[in-house]
Amino acid sequence: MQNLRHIKLILIGDVVAKLGRKVLAEILPMLQKKYKPDAVIANIENLAHGKGVTKKTLTELSELGVTAFTGGNHAWKKEDPTSDEIRGSFALALPANDPRTVALLASASLKVAGETLHIISLEGQLGMNEEGIGSPFLAFDQLYDGFGKPKLLLLDFHAEMTSEKGAMGFYADGRASVVYGTHTHIPTADARILAGGTGFITDIGMTGSNDSVLGVDKHVIIDRFLGNKKTFEYPESGPSWLNAIYCELDPKTGHCTMIKQVQEYLTIN
Repeated sequence: MQNLRHIKLILIGDVVAKLGRKVLAEILPMLQKKYKPDAVIANIENLAHGKGVTKKTLTELSELGVTAFTGGNHAWKKEDPTSDEIRGSFALALPANDPRTVALLASASLKVAGETLHIISLEGQLGMNEEGIGSPFLAFDQLYDGFGKPKLLLLDFHAEMTSEKGAMGFYADGRASVVYGTHTHIPTADARILAGGTGFITDIGMTGSNDSVLGVDKHVIIDRFLGNKKTFEYPESGPSWLNAIYCELDPKTGHCTMIKQVQEYLTIN
């Protein structure tokens, strides 16, 4: 008989630098025990010292139980995430409408509870300061049709503007199981299920320092606003938080039946 239990997912926003990785090491085991997820997916564009990824940092998260990864416009700042070494080792979806993304990393897929879960990442076009970014709306159509209109599909929409994110949620409603925003590092209080059954949140928020400006040393950012162009520094201890969402999906319809924000606060010494 077909297994119809709901699929449980934890989706984690931008993990920022070493402190973000420390927070995951502390909090993720508790969340796994509480929610018993079938998969844990994290955005890793800021994973290695605030911007970019390395095989070492991806391995660190994989060993903690993160099942798959999504990227954003900063994912290329350290090691090349399209390299054979990284591409062959992790389930990683880079923004499909970014010209730097190779075809094999335009999506990722996992087997969860006997079903195939497709994962895609797309970049917004508004306010991102990146060249050559194609329409995320048309890219979504191409991917969705290319997968054969799958039931289970997650979209990490890595974008700056809340309006563009909201429009994407409604555009993909009834086709994507969950559309969740990343990039701004600020959690929004609008997690909900749309009319067509798609779970949506404008931005999950970040995981890392809570005593910072978007994960960066607050004094550095203040000085930069005062005209002093200091190099970004990232706290490695202090007040911290994890931002994520917990979702449940109906494997029969692909619809999201539960979406709720998860916030955990702690201090890392």
